[in-house]
Amino acid sequence: MAVYERRYTPYDGTLTPRKSRFLVLPAYSYKEILSSKMFLIFLAAWGLWALLVLPILIYLPHNLAFLEKFGVDPETVKGAFNFDAGFFFGWFMVPSMVVAYLSALVVGPALVSADLRNNGLPLYLARPFGRWEYVLGKSAVMLILLSAITWVPGLFLFVFQSYMEGWDWFSGNLGVAVGIFFTSWIWIVQLCVISLALSAYLKWKPVARLSLILIFVVMPRIGDVINLILSTSWGSVMDLLKMTGIIATGMFGIASRSAVPLPVAWISLILFCAVCVGLMAKKVRAYEVVKS
Repeated sequence: MAVYERRYTPYDGTLTPRKSRFLVLPAYSYKEILSSKMFLIFLAAWGLWALLVLPILIYLPHNLAFLEKFGVDPETVKGAFNFDAGFFFGWFMVPSMVVAYLSALVVGPALVSADLRNNGLPLYLARPFGRWEYVLGKSAVMLILLSAITWVPGLFLFVFQSYMEGWDWFSGNLGVAVGIFFTSWIWIVQLCVISLALSAYLKWKPVARLSLILIFVVMPRIGDVINLILSTSWGSVMDLLKMTGIIATGMFGIASRSAVPLPVAWISLILFCAVCVGLMAKKVRAYEVVKS
């Protein structure tokens, strides 16, 4: 409208609290993510395994009368599973990390790339919306989704097993719950910062997805070549999955077969994530200086 008409009035509705303003980004992102039927089927399949199959495996040895009705030897079933750290690590933690990686491969590279490619970031930051609030909002998409895949069902299984076994099992295996929670978050933070950095730096979803595959597939093979040529084990620090596995086995109290010390694994992951955060900080800004 023309300025001289003086009919413009400022917005007088309810303002969103500053601290929760970043949640608008995951709210709209999930509308797009959940519109994919194939991705929903993929998540549903994982939900069946984590929330149906594994609870049944935990329940059956504690209901021997049910097994006898079907002519199944209860002792055979009871001795087939030992619900300790190895069970939770092998049957839940490892598959959940694979599912989380595949989910990050689908969701992560698309979070920032479109905004930067279409110069939409200045529109976000022109509002009372900070740069790190934008990053936090985009990160929340990954953090919530991957939490629902990893530590949330993992702790549910732990609580269910504790309920079936009793207090003695719970108190004696509390380290399993700690391992599930912290291993999940180590993996989630990795996938989050790497995916967002690739999305921001490369700007094209296919290229960012390919780069995410290369980091977790090709880099470990380069490390293997270094180990073979130099007759060392230090090339394994390029294998982020193996470094995470070293930390995870330590948290679960499982002996690690790797020659790389635990502190080196921590340093490797922290440095790699720090580089990704630096790349993201460089790209996520209101404007970009392009040198001709």
